[in-house]
Amino acid sequence: MPLTRLNEEQYKAATSTANQNLIIASAGTGKTSTIVGRIAYLLASGVSPQEILLLTFTNKAAAEMVARVAEYFGADVAKKIDAGTFHAVSYRWLKKRDKRVVLKQQRELKTLFRSVFEKRSFMHIDADVQPYGGNHLYDLYSYYQNTELENNFESWLLQNYPEHELFALIYADVVDEFEALKKEYGFLNFNDLLLEFRAMAKDTELGYKEVLVDEYQDTNALQGTLIDVMNPPSLFCVGDYDQSIYAFNGADITIIGSFTKKYPDAVVHTLTKNYRSSKPILSLANKVIEINERIYPKKLEVTRTDITEPPKLLAFDELFDQYHGVADKISQSTTAREEIAVIFRNNSSADGIEVGLRELNINCKRKGGTSFFDSREVKAVLDLYTLLINESDMMAFIHLFEFARGIGSAMAKELYIALKALGQGSIFYGLYAPDESLKNPFEKRKLNHQLGLFDDFLELGAVGKYAKLGFEAKFMKNPILKHPKLTKESATFLHNFYLLFRDLKGIKQPKTIVRKIATSELFKYISDYLSTKRATLKDGSIDEKQKEESQVRISRKMLLLQELANPYNEHERFLNAMILGSSDLTQGEGVNLLSVHASKGLEYKEVYVVDLMDGRFPNRKLMQRGGSLDEERRLFYVAVTRAKDILYLSFAKYDKMKKQNFLPSQFLYEAGLVAKDENYRALVMKEADKEEK
Repeated sequence: MPLTRLNEEQYKAATSTANQNLIIASAGTGKTSTIVGRIAYLLASGVSPQEILLLTFTNKAAAEMVARVAEYFGADVAKKIDAGTFHAVSYRWLKKRDKRVVLKQQRELKTLFRSVFEKRSFMHIDADVQPYGGNHLYDLYSYYQNTELENNFESWLLQNYPEHELFALIYADVVDEFEALKKEYGFLNFNDLLLEFRAMAKDTELGYKEVLVDEYQDTNALQGTLIDVMNPPSLFCVGDYDQSIYAFNGADITIIGSFTKKYPDAVVHTLTKNYRSSKPILSLANKVIEINERIYPKKLEVTRTDITEPPKLLAFDELFDQYHGVADKISQSTTAREEIAVIFRNNSSADGIEVGLRELNINCKRKGGTSFFDSREVKAVLDLYTLLINESDMMAFIHLFEFARGIGSAMAKELYIALKALGQGSIFYGLYAPDESLKNPFEKRKLNHQLGLFDDFLELGAVGKYAKLGFEAKFMKNPILKHPKLTKESATFLHNFYLLFRDLKGIKQPKTIVRKIATSELFKYISDYLSTKRATLKDGSIDEKQKEESQVRISRKMLLLQELANPYNEHERFLNAMILGSSDLTQGEGVNLLSVHASKGLEYKEVYVVDLMDGRFPNRKLMQRGGSLDEERRLFYVAVTRAKDILYLSFAKYDKMKKQNFLPSQFLYEAGLVAKDENYRALVMKEADKEEK
């Protein structure tokens, strides 16, 4: 039984009879074992597996915990436990209610948002402040959804960004049109999943007797209200305020901080025995994090008694000397490559380390920067696949047609709506059997100067300019080609789209679909577009070698995507796995390059934390945009406590490209690795002045 493996503190928490429990589980104290033990206790107490809900920060974490339960109770019992992220669980419930739910990731819907935003003009407004761009406004709206529970978007904007009052009405109208489009096409993003599920949970008996929440410190306001609406008979929350590092995404540390105020009868359990890190590593981490205000008292104990070595400081004269120096140190290490991690605060740091490792022929895999699934070529294939099984997904269409030169998101939306009109509701009928009696399938744009809407649509164009391009005769008759802004190149893109989907019709196997897409003329165009863009130098010339290397990397990604498709026989299951589980899938082998956020929950024998210079880590720019020194200190704590045996903390004194001098990170002073001097006192005074203001 899992309970027999728990220490006294873990056992007391796992077997608690209180209705609300908060478990403060610091880094390496065995929170996963405690959660698995709690599930075992519930099952042994007669609670049915389907009456247990386990909410985790990643689907991978949920799968690992369920697998451990299965070791003792069997797979048949374990698989009945409802486990996953807030979003995955919400998605499953909503799918039960409505099979037509179309889940889109935030980055995808940002394109739809831009298609609405790009129709607006701010030129008629005389203001000292520059209006937000479409991408930034979308991010702002997403943050609003995660954090605001009462005010509408316009009121929230005026309250938090009063300098944008002149633009607020246009911003709010963009959001209203965006939401109307999402509703029309059945799109839900990750925020919408929670909002819709919350509304559903108010009127639905979910049947859970206990809800367990992992990484409770990273819960945001929206997730918090979802737990409130569920109102389970028993609540078991596990977290550590010292590891709350997602404030930028709306995580609210006051949720874990106010647990006992919200639930006066709650019992707080503290796990104090650290099983991961050596005593010197843990001592350094505690020395720094204890500077932050204590919400719940705790004192970690080291359980390891083996011989250990203290953390080492690596100081380099120049920034790139640091990257090459760290790579060289890794090359001499006897630690297995998979047990080494380089942890960075900024993506640019990882670029330098990756180059240094590659030069020494050391394999590495990267997580936390641009992932495999975030790459535009992979997203393009998945968008094409999505349209094959759901032609109503306007978002996938817009996202794709932004690759065609001369077509932006607004024009892509116009083409989609026109094809739908030509096909009487079907874009593919609009492509292959258009209603030719509809002479002008394009929408007339509405006018409203107050909302920044102006009519710039031109007369329909002639199709004669495409006569020598070799298009099929049937395609040449399509009224879609009369769009006045369609060029020869963008029309060719549309024709290749036409040819590809004709070839894909009737294919059942996901791996075959992926292969057909990857070898199509349409994807060759996308590959050439991306590799050319990535090989374009500052003077506008193309580095042909770099372009060729880029195309090779794209081809490798296509082979990997085919491998990922191999186990699947159903289109929807494959796509859902790619969308919901993509952040948990990894690729490659070798040294792990991780952002601090991506390193959360992981552990390695040997860890390098790089770029520990003031301004970089702590990141002062992000602190000015709503972050805090406390949050940066928590990030440092998370990075350091990933290390089990060996820890290197690295910094550089100068950047010769930017001609910039660096001071050591404030955290190196606080850890006692750098002697406190006038520079440190200046940093502290600077921070104190900010707090007073």
